[in-house]
Amino acid sequence: MRDQEPAPMDAERRLSTREAAELLGVKPETVYAYVSRGQLSSRRVSGGRGSTFDAGEVEALARRNRRDSSGGSGPSGSGSDSSGGGHSGGELSVRTRLTLIESDRYFFRGVDAVELATRHTYEEVAEWLWTGRMLPGSTFTAPAAFVSVARRAVEALPEHAAPADLLRVATVAAATADPLRFDLSEDAVLGTARTLIPTLVAALPPRGHAHRDEGPMAHRLWTRLSMRDPDEASLRALDAALALLVDHDLAASTLAVRVAASARAHPYAAVSAGLGVIEGPLHGAASGLAHRLLQDVLEQGDAAPVIADELRAGRRVPGLGHRLYRGEDPRARALFALLERIPRAEPALLAARDIVETTARHAPLHANVDLALAVLTVSCGMPPTAGETIFAVARTAGWIAHALEEYGERPLRMRPSGLYAGPRPPQPLPE
Repeated sequence: MRDQEPAPMDAERRLSTREAAELLGVKPETVYAYVSRGQLSSRRVSGGRGSTFDAGEVEALARRNRRDSSGGSGPSGSGSDSSGGGHSGGELSVRTRLTLIESDRYFFRGVDAVELATRHTYEEVAEWLWTGRMLPGSTFTAPAAFVSVARRAVEALPEHAAPADLLRVATVAAATADPLRFDLSEDAVLGTARTLIPTLVAALPPRGHAHRDEGPMAHRLWTRLSMRDPDEASLRALDAALALLVDHDLAASTLAVRVAASARAHPYAAVSAGLGVIEGPLHGAASGLAHRLLQDVLEQGDAAPVIADELRAGRRVPGLGHRLYRGEDPRARALFALLERIPRAEPALLAARDIVETTARHAPLHANVDLALAVLTVSCGMPPTAGETIFAVARTAGWIAHALEEYGERPLRMRPSGLYAGPRPPQPLPE
């Protein structure tokens, strides 16, 4: 729950030193320390010995101090979506009808997201998020011209390029092939969504000789992630992972998308903004860290020495904890249940359980969706970067849903005010 903010004060009102100290929750001498550091300005009382302070300036400093001090509160975690707008004491909140996270559950347009993801395909869940209508049998088709230009752009990249690099370049290339990309009407944006996602998947280099560019999105994506022939249970797990990851409120990348959409950037540019954010190890790339951790545990046969190395190096154990869930991440729970139906996933599932139980001796953290993704990618012969690819493709649908929502709001509303903390002017010109 967010801290209660004091009511705005009259901008003309001046506070005494005692009043400023009480509002800031500090001693009077600390108020003057703020002045000496340039964080507050003061004015001498006419005919008196004390100083007065601008009420609005003091209130802004108090608000900033509360925000800074609340950064470590709540359950710890380093999951893909551990950053969320409006959930960690910040000032920015955005009204949305898309996703609600509450009581260790999450909902898409009021419907339990786990139930949607386990009963419907990724495409159907995406359509539900975009339109609020369930369209059974939904499929996405990529225009040949879009796929051609996106593939050429991706093929020009170095071999070591990361998944987010490939997808970002493919997105920009697809945009150049769409002369109607600046049409921000709902129908046009939905058309973009239904062609961009399959274009991105088709632009990814196949892992084996055979690849699919038709059928369910999970089947097409599989041939870009694994050289193995998939079984039905593995494809169902991949499809559910995509659907579970479609959206997760205002994660960092989603906020970037909404800022771009607020400036009326077209959908391709908005998606590109999201792709630029997910590369961080605290967001989309977190599953790759969990993948490598899981591989280490499988190689050593015991989680204890691997966890000890992580803690000795001062690192958080990847795949555990989430600041939005006090209990188990519901996405992880749903994906683990599907993975239990895949016989070859048993060793990775046991290793994941060993990681959770071993770490519980140090901190009571539950598995998050990154650890579940790691079990999927390790057991299906996928590279460490596969989880990031799954996350990015899945989240593209959610980003477009948020862009659609933002296009219906007042332009440029995503413009927070900076709380200046530098030296108070006027300062002398530098030498």
